[in-house]
Amino acid sequence: MSSIVKRATSKNSGLLKRMWDAKILYLILLPGLIHLILFKLLPLFGLVIAFQDYSIFKGIMGSKWIGFEHFSKFMSDPYFWKLVRNTLLLAFFNLLFVFPIPIIFALFVNEVRLSAVKRFVQTLSFFPYFISSAVIVSILYKVLSPQGGLVNQMLNFAGFESIFFMADPGWFRPLYVMLNVWQLFGYSAIIYMAAMTSIDPHLYEAADIDGANRFKKIINVTLPSISSTIVVMFILAIGQILTVDLDKILLMYNPSIYDTADVIQSYVYRQAFASDGFPNYSFGAAVGLMQSVIAFVLVMMANKVSKKYSESRLF
Repeated sequence: MSSIVKRATSKNSGLLKRMWDAKILYLILLPGLIHLILFKLLPLFGLVIAFQDYSIFKGIMGSKWIGFEHFSKFMSDPYFWKLVRNTLLLAFFNLLFVFPIPIIFALFVNEVRLSAVKRFVQTLSFFPYFISSAVIVSILYKVLSPQGGLVNQMLNFAGFESIFFMADPGWFRPLYVMLNVWQLFGYSAIIYMAAMTSIDPHLYEAADIDGANRFKKIINVTLPSISSTIVVMFILAIGQILTVDLDKILLMYNPSIYDTADVIQSYVYRQAFASDGFPNYSFGAAVGLMQSVIAFVLVMMANKVSKKYSESRLF
């Protein structure tokens, strides 16, 4: 028994010594760790209000416990299915266009041989990511305005009538996806371009010897080499399938497009921060928690499928 204790003590002392030797690295880690605890982990305890009839006057400890009442209320609401439908359609179109376009763009940029041109294209494509959603939507309103907007001026010149794009429910999804593609494709492509830098150059040389052209090199060398990165990013995208860019939606929001624009997040926002009467924080927390649980299950399922059918997985 004493020998076991001695080995455990020596093991702990060895761990403490290694930590002390790397104390500078741990000090660098400390601010991020504090931020994680204060703003990511501790707020999770506040999710208890999803199971309460929460009152800001009584607080968490004094509010009445009602269990799953908010969850059943949301799922029994006839409006629930329209919210789910709108959210899934937006997520599907995001997955269909926003996910593959950065991959295609990264493949094309990787084929550019002039480094100055490559840097210019990368910088230009990355720039929209730094523009706030408020500015982007404001530009969109100006460009699509029925009075003097560039697009409607071109339509009028071609003999067509002006279209009020921002008040037409049928145009909301295409415009939302287009904005996401424009803002995110350059930023997302960086991950794939970074993965391409680790590809062994000898693979391209072997393809040259076999007489492969550029397109065949992309199909047979580049894509298989970054497939693990693509799979991991796809699993993460699956986890966000019930998540949309709420900022853009709220900025593009108006009652005339509720039929297609109202999603789970916007509904939670209206419930949790209602302008009339007292905000229903408990109901908003319940809907948000249910959405997070579904996203977690989807990530686990996607990771399991990826583990079964490929060599790449998230964890």
